[in-house]
Amino acid sequence: MWRNLPNILLKTIFLPKIKQSFHTEIPLPSSKSESNRALIINALAGGKDNLSNLAEARDTQTMMRLLASNDAIADVIDAGTTMRFLTAYFAIGRHSATGQHKTMTGTPRMCERPIGILVDALRSLGADIQYVNQEGYPPLQLNDFHFSGNNHLQIRGDVSSQYISALLMIAPLLPTGLVLEITGELGSKPYIEMTLKQMEAFGVNVHRDWENMTITVASQKYKPIPYAIESDWSGASYWFSAVALSEHEDAELELLGLKENSLQGDSVITQIMSHLGVKSEYTGRGFKLTKILAEAALEWDFTNCPDLAQTVCVIASAKNVPLTLTGIESLKVKETDRIFALQMELAKFGTTLVETEKNHKYLLTPNPEKPANPISIYTYDDHRIAMAFAPLSLLMDITIEEPDVVVKSYPSFWKHWCILQEKE
Repeated sequence: MWRNLPNILLKTIFLPKIKQSFHTEIPLPSSKSESNRALIINALAGGKDNLSNLAEARDTQTMMRLLASNDAIADVIDAGTTMRFLTAYFAIGRHSATGQHKTMTGTPRMCERPIGILVDALRSLGADIQYVNQEGYPPLQLNDFHFSGNNHLQIRGDVSSQYISALLMIAPLLPTGLVLEITGELGSKPYIEMTLKQMEAFGVNVHRDWENMTITVASQKYKPIPYAIESDWSGASYWFSAVALSEHEDAELELLGLKENSLQGDSVITQIMSHLGVKSEYTGRGFKLTKILAEAALEWDFTNCPDLAQTVCVIASAKNVPLTLTGIESLKVKETDRIFALQMELAKFGTTLVETEKNHKYLLTPNPEKPANPISIYTYDDHRIAMAFAPLSLLMDITIEEPDVVVKSYPSFWKHWCILQEKE
């Protein structure tokens, strides 16, 4: 059945142009973001086998492995969410039953990603955390926790919402709860709302005061409950690309397992893609995608959905739609500098992505003339680069380097991609 499945053990895969139309369904993977939060909350609740439909993503599998381990070293590999959530989880002494301390570490790139804001916050609560090498970066040595009596923290909202989510999830376990005051601009707010709604699902009361940018969580107990994870909207975005770039007007996909009222901020892809040539309709099983006309230009603020920026940039480039982007500053400190990666790879197609007026606004200018020869895409050890550029195979032959990077969030991506290559 999978005769065209690329061998992801190779250094590259060649994706031939998909010439035929398609009318099929895609069994999307589960949400990594929901899974990782549910795993932490369920562990804090003392739950056992209460979670279903957990993500196949390597980040989630790493989280599960480390939660079940008594080892003194917790190696998160390259999983940023896992690093931040487990740092908070272990820092408050959830491992104290074994009488051990924890060393949090990861890949060289993981140890270049800042974590000082979260560490400072945890220290102010009473955590004893030491930097093993460079100040402000992993590896970290987590020692004892002695509550300081402080239950009011200020934290910047413009760096990483994962710091905020990490603190919120442990807040009910603190002796006097936590009042979290967010300062500055708040990015990725939907991810914070996802955290709060999952906390509420596990029986915890939270109070949001968005006018004053404070979140209050009293000291209380989580309740272990059965909880099912939704399919992944970030992973869904690449299939929106497939429909948008298909040369056949009757191309159609149904993405299974997505909810009409999702907790995931990346569900905004339905709105973005309505401007770039894709109509989406909820079917009860998921969303059906069909082609419509794209608009001549688009401007979008990605503050609350930065993981969609790469996908949208590639689509806009391929469809010759000038794109103005704001809210993408956080892309510089992801698995790679994603802005630089986009600039380098899009340049191979004659597309430019430049910052304008030094005000964090970026302008993407496509080149209407497409390359005659196959282009090879370097993935920068970043799963989203690989998947964002793969849909260009609807228009041309393309080669993806280091394709196995997709295991971080969507291990079955290449298998699913071959569905589009099968004859009806």
